[in-house]
Amino acid sequence: MATALTETALTEAAAPHRTRPPKSPQEHLSDPVTRDVLRVQHRMLMAIRAHLDEAGFVELRAPIIGPVTDPGVRGAKQVDIDYYGRRYKLMTSAILYKQASLHAFDKIFCIAPNVRLEPPETADTGRHLAEFHQIDVEAAGHDREDIMRVAQGIVVTAVREVAATMGEELARLGRDTSSFQDVLAGPFDVMSHADAVARVDGDPHAEIAWSDEARLSRQSTRPFFVTDYPKGSRGFYDRESRENPGVLRNFDLLLPEGYGEIASGSEREHEYQRIVTRMRETGENPAKYGWYLDMARAGIPASAGFGIGLERLTRYVTGVESVWQASAYPKLPGIYSA
Repeated sequence: MATALTETALTEAAAPHRTRPPKSPQEHLSDPVTRDVLRVQHRMLMAIRAHLDEAGFVELRAPIIGPVTDPGVRGAKQVDIDYYGRRYKLMTSAILYKQASLHAFDKIFCIAPNVRLEPPETADTGRHLAEFHQIDVEAAGHDREDIMRVAQGIVVTAVREVAATMGEELARLGRDTSSFQDVLAGPFDVMSHADAVARVDGDPHAEIAWSDEARLSRQSTRPFFVTDYPKGSRGFYDRESRENPGVLRNFDLLLPEGYGEIASGSEREHEYQRIVTRMRETGENPAKYGWYLDMARAGIPASAGFGIGLERLTRYVTGVESVWQASAYPKLPGIYSA
C-alpha cells in the first residue's frame, strides 16, 4: 500500500526548482536547467522506443488534425480549424486513430503532440500545458491488466535508464535517485476508484478532483493505479464491465510524491451498437463520427490502450517544479507565448 511522506519532504520532492515561466524561447532554451531536463527527456524516449520495439510494438505517426477528436477531456476546450471549408479539430488525443491503426498492426504506439485549451487557472498547477506530447499505446487482444503492465513497463524503463545513465544531470537538477527505489521495487499498487474517493471524501460518481489526486499522490512513495471509474465519468470508448454494469474497465496511473496523474487508459468499446449507445449516453452526436462508426460497423479489434503525458513523466524523473520546464516551447494555459 502507499507509504506516507512528511509534508516537508513532499514539498521539497515535488518542487525543487521554483522559477517563473520563460519570457522568450531564447531565455528558456539557453537555461542550463532546460538543457539538462531535455537531455533527460531525450534519453527517456530512446529507452522507451527500444523497450516498445522489443515488445513487438510498431511506431506510427498519429494525425494532428481530423474531423473529430477525443471528446472525453475534462475541463478543456477543443480547437477548431478551417480545413478547405470543413470544420476540423486539432487532436486532443489520438484515441480514435489508435483503434483504427490496429487494422495495420496488432500493437502500436505514437509519440505525438496534443492541444487542449485548459482553463487559464490551470497554468499554476505545475501539471497542465495547452500543448503537450503523449506516449500513446494500443494493443489488440489485451485486457486492462495486460495494458497496465505495459504502462508500468514504460515508467520503469524510463526511470531505470535515467538513473543509470544521467547521474550528472540529475545531480545538477537536485533530483535524489534514491527516491526511485520504490518505483523499481516491483508491481505498482492498485486501488479502486471507490477506495480512492473514500480516502479523500470525494464524489463516488465522478472523476477524482485534481486536488484530491494530489492528496492521494502525496500519500505514496511509488506509482499506483486507480481502476474502475464510474460510467459517465469518462468518454464513450472506455469499455463498460459486463460483469459489473455501471463500472468502466479503465484506469489512471498516478505518480508518487505529489506529482499526480500521468496516464489514463482502458479496455475499449469495440462493438458498433455499444459504441453508439455510449455516445448517446455521454451526450455525443453519433453523426459527427461517421468514419469511426463505419469502421466499427465493419469490425474493430478488441483492444486496450493508454496515453502517458511525456512532460509529466519528465517532470517526475527530473524533479522540476512544472511541466513547462519539460517542454522546449511551452504553451501554458491562457498565456501567450511563441
